[in-house]
Amino acid sequence: MKSFLGYVEAMRVHKPYIAMLFVQCVYSGMALFSKAAISQKAMNPAIFVFYRQAFATVAMAPLAFLLERKKEVPLSFKFHSKVFLVSLIGVTLSLNLYYVAINHTSATFAAATTNTIPAITLLLALLFRYESICIRKVEGMAKLMGAIIGFSGALVFAFVKGPPMKFMNWYPQTNNITNSFRPYSTLEWIKGSFTMLSANLAWSFWLVLQASIVKEYPAKLRVTTLQCFFSLIQSALWALVMERNPQAWKLGWNLQLFSVAYCGVIVTGMTYWLQIWCVEKKGPVFTAMFTPLALIITAIFSALLWKESLHWGSVGGGILLVMGLYFVLWGKKREEEVAAKTKINDQQQRHDTKEAETILECITTHH
Repeated sequence: MKSFLGYVEAMRVHKPYIAMLFVQCVYSGMALFSKAAISQKAMNPAIFVFYRQAFATVAMAPLAFLLERKKEVPLSFKFHSKVFLVSLIGVTLSLNLYYVAINHTSATFAAATTNTIPAITLLLALLFRYESICIRKVEGMAKLMGAIIGFSGALVFAFVKGPPMKFMNWYPQTNNITNSFRPYSTLEWIKGSFTMLSANLAWSFWLVLQASIVKEYPAKLRVTTLQCFFSLIQSALWALVMERNPQAWKLGWNLQLFSVAYCGVIVTGMTYWLQIWCVEKKGPVFTAMFTPLALIITAIFSALLWKESLHWGSVGGGILLVMGLYFVLWGKKREEEVAAKTKINDQQQRHDTKEAETILECITTHH
């Protein structure tokens, strides 16, 4: 019985870690399915984002109503405006910028620059005072070094290939699949690079701003649904501007429909809610630091499903990514332990002070 209770307690403590691992696995699936669907050139990326948000809204609305109907919290116009702005920046803008950037850069570059999100989020969290770093302490240095190592690992993973891993070289003729991109001009590459960094900046803003939203409104499923709904409206207007051909809006029973449903229901709906929950529990930097894992998982599944060979340079970059993640998580855990001890000491000090005052009052009264 004790072992079972210990297992339950361990699961409760490690729920944020398990949730973020699941989120990154889902994002890996999103990269695989989205790439397959959009590469067919039968769907405008703006329309893809619109249908993605539509599926998410339809899927999340019943869950929000059933699971949070007892949480009667009034929604003010000010709060609606804040959620609308957060949805515009962190969801609609980041997704559309991401798909525009892919048209001007390679998929490898897109996957690599996504891993700048932890460093950007850490910087924004410091600016908004949701996070703090004291470089004079071990935990502060660990967080700073972890962000630098993780960012370096992302660059190594993307740009330093090295020799292929022979034991994963099942089909040599497919080794060049990932390099079969059309040539890009210097202007295109610079434009795509800045666009992708803008998308990552918008997403980092979304992570940081969630901290204030969840404090103001505790019904996380309802907030997620509201953000999906606002993003649906915004994406519809943008898609109408980008594509006015009615034929381009048709969905068939194919991979595109599956990809849109997967990205809408699982990615936009479920993982957004999990990330908001993790932001509330652990903060935006903790949530962002798991981003590099999606790149590793995607590479592994690409090797298994598409028979692409892995390279030793990518393995080295993956090791650096994991090391950076470990340093940041260790630093945050150490900070939490120190904060907990400080809180206990303060409570004990207040208790001792109150007890001493009571004794002194009794002595004064007696005399």
